[in-house]
Amino acid sequence: MAGTIVASTINTDTGLFSTNNAYLGIAKAWVYFSCPSSTVTVNSSFNISSVTRSSTGIYVINFATAFSDANYSMVSSASPVGVFGTGRTGSSDVTASAVTMYNGYFNGSSVVYTDTSYAYAAFFHS
Repeated sequence: MAGTIVASTINTDTGLFSTNNAYLGIAKAWVYFSCPSSTVTVNSSFNISSVTRSSTGIYVINFATAFSDANYSMVSSASPVGVFGTGRTGSSDVTASAVTMYNGYFNGSSVVYTDTSYAYAAFFHS
């Protein structure tokens, strides 16, 4: 049987649709935060329970609803405080429930970690 269901709004407080996990190809979580000093401010987010600063330029992003595994993609961008040009972001300690994001810049010989004027990250999982 084939057909079309048309709805202007679908509301649910639990289950697949509440976390967008029923849809393929869209971000399953995203966050926009700032941390120009030692305090993280989450400005906007989806499926993120918290962002904590573990040390200068290093942040742990926790998912409100964990993924089924740690095989997801992260796309991120950030601006180091007081640095003009391109900052570098990266990640490690990737688990189904959290990821550690690093923010800094290359000073010619090494990466210098610095807090961020703003940071964005989006997470994709099948």
